[in-house]
Formats: sequence, C-alpha cells, structure tokens
Amino acid sequence: MHPVVHLHIFNSLGELFLQKRPLNKLVQPGKWDTAVGGHVSYGDDIIEGLKRETLEETGIVISGADFFKRYIWKSTVEHELVYMFTTTYDHPIEINTGELDDGRFWTEQEIKAAFGNNIFTPNLEYELELLLNRP
Repeated sequence: MHPVVHLHIFNSLGELFLQKRPLNKLVQPGKWDTAVGGHVSYGDDIIEGLKRETLEETGIVISGADFFKRYIWKSTVEHELVYMFTTTYDHPIEINTGELDDGRFWTEQEIKAAFGNNIFTPNLEYELELLLNRP
C-alpha cells in the first residue's frame, strides 16, 4: 500500500475540473479522473506531495486545500491510501500535456449524465458520490 493525494478543484460556479488520463497509462487509460492525483514521494509529507502534484499536473501553486477524506482503495492493480482534498480556483488551468491528455470544468449535470458510462475511473466515481452528496 502506498499513499496518494487527490485534489478536486471547484470553481465558484460549483463546476468540477477533471483531467483525462493519457492513453499510454497502465491504469485506466483514456478515462476522466480527479483534477490532480499522484503518489506521495518517499520522505514527503502529504501536503508537500499535494503541492508538488498540483504544480506538476496543472501549473497551479496552491497555498492550501481542505482535507475531505482519507480512505483505502484496492483494485487489481493498486492498493492505495488516498488523501482526498478540495479547493476552489477561479482562473484558467493549463494542464501539463506531458502528464494529461485533457482537462476541463464539468457541471454537476454533465457529471451525473456521464456517471456509470465507463468514462470515469472507478476511483473517481467513488469520490464523486462523496462530493456530490456532501452537505
């Protein structure tokens, strides 16, 4: 089991930024996923890993994010301890095309219409259920 960070980026309209995984990824290629997701390097603390992954994938320098949940995710390929965060960001996001194939803000209606159609990673669908049902 290894630690990973996930950051969900909302804008002030309540839209959620999602990234599209490259087709060359071993895990869930070509599917939409959390805005930021990555392994925490050995020796890094969780916040350092979150800041590094956010900068690497989106070019955003975050000063803070809200901790949402920690959970264990098991699949046939991975066994992860996921640290899930949220933040609000109202500026254009320039994805790192060396890391991601695409990225954009989605409305809640778009997310609900796409849910269960095999375009999101299973891990993202789990997290979307938590996020969309939050108080």
